[in-house]
Amino acid sequence: MPEPPHELRMPQGGQVLGKVAKISGASKFVVQCSDGNERVCSIPGRLRRRFWIREGDVVLVMPWTVQSNERGDIVWRYSIMDTNKLKERKLI
Repeated sequence: MPEPPHELRMPQGGQVLGKVAKISGASKFVVQCSDGNERVCSIPGRLRRRFWIREGDVVLVMPWTVQSNERGDIVWRYSIMDTNKLKERKLI
């Protein structure tokens, strides 16, 4: 049975795309964001066991309201197919 197609999740409401540059341990990651900032990002507790993140993965980052240029939360990890779709749309 084929899998139903899912909708590509796009940045909205202040979210930015980013690429994981380094894993710092304890669910902390250094992410190079598309707005030119390098942020230390973490995975919120409700999502912590839902997906595994490796270096080079493309992620969706929600910057914090305080220290918005330095910190953020990872809210989504894109699959390889989704990353290719983002490249086709010239978002990354």
